[in-house]
Amino acid sequence: MFKSVMGAALAGIVAISGSAVAQDYPSRPLTLVIPFAAGGPQDQIGRVVAARMSEILKQQVVVENVGGAGGMTGGKRVADAAPDGYTFILASVGTHAQGQTLYKKPLYNSVTDFTPVALIAETPLALIVKKDLPVNNLKEFVAYAKENQAKMSYGSAGLGSATHLGCVVLNYVLGTKIAHVAYRGTGPAMQDLLGGRIDLICDLANSAKPQVDAGTVKGIALMDNKRSPALPNLPTAQEQGVANLEAYSWSAILLPKNTPPAIVKTLNAAVVEAMNTPAVKTTLGTAGAVVVPNDRATPEYLGKFVKSEIEKWAAPIKASGESVDCCGS
Repeated sequence: MFKSVMGAALAGIVAISGSAVAQDYPSRPLTLVIPFAAGGPQDQIGRVVAARMSEILKQQVVVENVGGAGGMTGGKRVADAAPDGYTFILASVGTHAQGQTLYKKPLYNSVTDFTPVALIAETPLALIVKKDLPVNNLKEFVAYAKENQAKMSYGSAGLGSATHLGCVVLNYVLGTKIAHVAYRGTGPAMQDLLGGRIDLICDLANSAKPQVDAGTVKGIALMDNKRSPALPNLPTAQEQGVANLEAYSWSAILLPKNTPPAIVKTLNAAVVEAMNTPAVKTTLGTAGAVVVPNDRATPEYLGKFVKSEIEKWAAPIKASGESVDCCGS
């Protein structure tokens, strides 16, 4: 009896303490960890969101780029941070879904080591091919790839990148074994595609847009179930009769585990308000990212979404036999 009373009293004290902290939150600058180098697609999204959140929260949201290990280094930095709401991560499909299967020893558990805040936006991938590949649509590409897969290759920004795993899905869905060539970034891969040294890239829509619009590469299909504002004239794979050919990146905000619910609520409100700002939507849309509706921007939705994404990506990654042994525990 005494223990139960003491336990209840202690729980009450903790709740009151957490509530008091949340009332003052935030009282100093916050840090948004972007687990990639500056200048990339995730960095662009993070900086736009951080700037607007600074205005809403009336405290500076400082961007900290912590690259390495496919985003796992930055993820580990946040997983180990104090659960006080002042350090959070701009997670992606790579850092919090694909990496859990791709890496032999992930540095963290995406589900148990973080507190979900909000899903922000999604960016689809596009299948693009070299200009002289004798195909003009997805049906022709599928036929050509099945006949010539042994001599074909695709480029990526590196092992574990969105461009790598997008084409892993392509092979999985089509039943092909097109060879992978990893580069140090999308830029060098694109240069080899333009030079005809590789056959295709599964590239982020916004990254592919300049070359597709210029006609220096061919856009074959958007790897999504709806068209992208970045490439509105590029038909989706589903429109062209190939189901389940979906590959994309997404962006989300997560805090360290055990962050008080009141702080999560405050930060979620700031993120949602930022994403509903017309200027933010326009800027991200120009970059090829589509802001998610409010009913998908809740902590509850994100928690379920991360679990489902881990499961979804596990099958094609395991089927490919690809794994990365870069990270110690």
